[in-house]
Amino acid sequence: MKKNGWLGYLFYLCAYSLASNSFFLLRFDLVFLALVIPAFLLVNVCAGLHRVNSPSLRLRICFHGVEVLAIFAGSSLIGILYHGALALYTAFFTAQPDWQAFLWSLGVCAAMELILLWNGVVCIYLTSVQLGIKLRVAGVLCGLIPVVNLIVSLLIIRTVYKEIRFESEKDALNAGRAAEQVCRTKYPILLVHGVFFRDNRHLNYWGRIPGELERNGATIYYGKHQSAASIEESAWEMKRRILEIVRETGCGKVNIIAHSKGGLDCRYAIGYLGVGEYVASLTTINTPHRGCLFADYLLTKIPRWIQNEVARAYNRTLKKLGDPAPSFLAAVYDLRAENCIRLDRELGVPEGIFCQSVGSRLNHASHGKFPMNFSFHLARYFDGPNDGIVSDRSFRWGEEYYLLGSPGRRGVSHCDMIDLNRENIEGFDVREFYVWLVNGLKKKGL
Repeated sequence: MKKNGWLGYLFYLCAYSLASNSFFLLRFDLVFLALVIPAFLLVNVCAGLHRVNSPSLRLRICFHGVEVLAIFAGSSLIGILYHGALALYTAFFTAQPDWQAFLWSLGVCAAMELILLWNGVVCIYLTSVQLGIKLRVAGVLCGLIPVVNLIVSLLIIRTVYKEIRFESEKDALNAGRAAEQVCRTKYPILLVHGVFFRDNRHLNYWGRIPGELERNGATIYYGKHQSAASIEESAWEMKRRILEIVRETGCGKVNIIAHSKGGLDCRYAIGYLGVGEYVASLTTINTPHRGCLFADYLLTKIPRWIQNEVARAYNRTLKKLGDPAPSFLAAVYDLRAENCIRLDRELGVPEGIFCQSVGSRLNHASHGKFPMNFSFHLARYFDGPNDGIVSDRSFRWGEEYYLLGSPGRRGVSHCDMIDLNRENIEGFDVREFYVWLVNGLKKKGL
């Protein structure tokens, strides 16, 4: 963010306050339109656009919205005070009160303030990633309620300003290290998704992580396997995908980063299907190497006919979305603790491949988003500390292990680790973590 922002803000605030409260000036002489119209257009079109040190048009428009809302908050307060004083003057200090003129002045002011308000709201709603659903709904519902709309506007301004500052600093960080190409590894990165998701072109499973890695020199590929299948079937899909990448690019090997069940699929492909010679490293992210006891409990308590109905509905839907032969129950039953523990013992850690694991801990259910705000309590009861789904005891595998968290009550969930919600978490930058992780592979010559 550029310095001396207060001077620019005060200039825009004074200009717009004058314009929105100019009824009596215009009534006196229309020549004042030469000041009012430029002030109105200047604030609504230009405010804040020059103050963001970022090549991102999204951030500049977003900050325009923030600046406009801040001007709205200030000029609305000035308008309230002005018309309050004007009402007192009209009532007590004029021989013949002209309430019609007062109401016209108040109406013009309100109309101009509403234009400014919705200008800011639209710009922010279209560009902000961090503004949650609750604040968006509150902004719409309270937009026409005096005073309340000021409070909601201030909450929106604070949230979005933090986003803009964070993203601007990240842009500056990436620009400063662009020449280093800190993520340009010897072998390309293969990202492998977990269960119940697919690699979608328009809604990336890995959120903003691939873009951040590519900006820092990484070459990224995706697993492109089905959303739900047995570990064995998914492993065959991974084998075909790895061989396809190696054949088409001539890269020789790949560095695999696999999330959740994807880590088990890749371990199976390496251990049983003979693709180890094409794998330089395997990093598992929040993978249930020893299963989830709470999932076992649910499978014994939920009647089989309900499981079958859910599976049929899921398989039918995902087949229409592109999965050739999805199998909900095969995927779920393969994640039972007994099965995962058996595989973990049989497969071990492969020789000649650098293997590491990452886990995270969610501190409070309310920060896990649905359905982890529900499963967190079950996982804690059966497995102890967890990420909302997988317990700490199940993460560790390979030569190196990292358990991640964040300060305070929040923690880092299973889905936070793939940036699924695109949320900037205080004390934990998931994108920078992956840059650090891949840079570590580069330093190892991988």
